[in-house]
Amino acid sequence: MAKEFKIRTKNPDVFLRVQKGHFATMHSHTNYFIDVTTQKMRLSEAKAVADELVTHYQANTIVDTILCLDGMEVVGTCIAELLTKDEYVNMNAHRTIYVLSPEFIAGGQIMFRDNRLHMISGKHVLVLSASVTTGKSLLAAIDAVNYYGGTVVGASAIFATAEECDGYPVYSVFDPNDLEDYESFKPNNCPMCKNGEKLEAIVNSFGISKLN
Repeated sequence: MAKEFKIRTKNPDVFLRVQKGHFATMHSHTNYFIDVTTQKMRLSEAKAVADELVTHYQANTIVDTILCLDGMEVVGTCIAELLTKDEYVNMNAHRTIYVLSPEFIAGGQIMFRDNRLHMISGKHVLVLSASVTTGKSLLAAIDAVNYYGGTVVGASAIFATAEECDGYPVYSVFDPNDLEDYESFKPNNCPMCKNGEKLEAIVNSFGISKLN
């Protein structure tokens, strides 16, 4: 497996760690492993990501709840803090914002327990994901918010290959333009598999597990 390298931006705390190879996710095969572990869990990097994403919502979007997929709670908390600051010109000054994680059940569907329904029902919900490639997890989150009576006001990710999901724009810090040869395939239509290239690792929102 190739060594990790970084894609940097002007902000030293905003960068993407990637490895090139043959990887399996829950829904696809890809030629890159995009490691956003420290962006999700290291406060300085999470704050930097929040600074990038909050610009899409601070001026004219009401946010009552941030629904965090893929372990994005630290970034979600940083966004909530920015949106409620007095010095920001935004729709959320002096308001509180819920930072919520979903519960997944069979089939990848999302549910919310009764004691959490008030955080979704009747609320303006921003869906936050680590990455959006196939869009299936994001779509499940949007469907769940709508089902439980919430209103989706936006979707954001650290890395996304999709610009929209179910009619909602997806804003991201990084996209395929930062990885010009990035590719994602359905498992049964993966050219790397057809060429006999063995999978190097299984990846998900928790990280990477090498094979062999």
